Amino acid sequence: MIRSKVLLIMISLLTFSANELIAQRYSLTGILRNGATEELISGAQVTLKDFAFSAVSNESGKFTIDSVFTNTYVLNVKMGGFQSYQAQIQVKDDLNLGVITLFPMGFEDETGAALQKTIRATNITELFNKRPNFIGGNSIYGIPPEPKKLQGNFYLDTKWNKASILLYKDEQLIEGYFVRYNINSNNFELRSENSEDATTVPGLRVRNIVWIDSEHGVPRYFINGMDFKDEGSPIAGFFEVLVDGKLPLVRRTIASIRESNYNQALMVGEPDDRVVKRYVYYYIEGKNVIEIPTNKKKIFTIFGENQAEMEAFAESNKLNLKEASSLFSLFTQYNSKFEGFDPLLPKLIDNQP
Repeated sequence: MIRSKVLLIMISLLTFSANELIAQRYSLTGILRNGATEELISGAQVTLKDFAFSAVSNESGKFTIDSVFTNTYVLNVKMGGFQSYQAQIQVKDDLNLGVITLFPMGFEDETGAALQKTIRATNITELFNKRPNFIGGNSIYGIPPEPKKLQGNFYLDTKWNKASILLYKDEQLIEGYFVRYNINSNNFELRSENSEDATTVPGLRVRNIVWIDSEHGVPRYFINGMDFKDEGSPIAGFFEVLVDGKLPLVRRTIASIRESNYNQALMVGEPDDRVVKRYVYYYIEGKNVIEIPTNKKKIFTIFGENQAEMEAFAESNKLNLKEASSLFSLFTQYNSKFEGFDPLLPKLIDNQP
């Protein structure tokens, strides 16, 4: 009798475990769309990296992967002639990824704006606003240990911000990771929400990137200086796009070390070296990045035949062009005169570097 009861209990436990395994399998769905034509994409290969889960999008652009276990995955989407797409996802229930937009290889914004439509279009909005099941949420805070006798750090932002990254190689788009940028080494550090381990991606591999500013909750856009020239020479590092359009306004964060000026005899001054960061503002003309002149009159010559009009705008709005917010207003006004202008930011994000 006792043996029979034990056997029944074991059978019940096994049945319960089997049911649990079945219950933990979920369905993953989504729709693929062509960002250039708005057409739906059929025949694209959708896989979960390192796992035997895959699907092919149908004539309606829809794909479905069934029997997926609870886990964190890297979603890969590949289609001939299109930029590859990668995103980190977390499956813990049936998951609808909504519309995922793919762009043809080499696709650029027809307006000729500095920032490619690829990095600032549909995927960004959907990733940060409409896809709650992608890895992410609030930013992860963390400041790295500071080197001995060196105060400060070389990070553009010490916080980890959710980001979307476009690589040069195969124009691959990567989403769902948290990122921070080291100005000194020109490296991006990537990590997932549930891991303390970070992967380093050299800035030389990144074409452009957008991340959500954790303080203001809006996107910030960065382009690689390698695609532009400063006095005829390529540039290492990244520029933040503040105003896009016919004549973009960008800025670069410069980090340098201010050496200790401590006088031991008098016991005055700074005892440690310190990392100092500052903004430098530029405008983009073609492929050239040109620093904004410090002379007020020279600033207005940037606008060519619209010089007088822009001077009048600055005067009527009492703009102080030594202030970044006034430069932002001036360039926004100028670029808004041309068809296709789409403001990136409602107002200038002026976090002190």
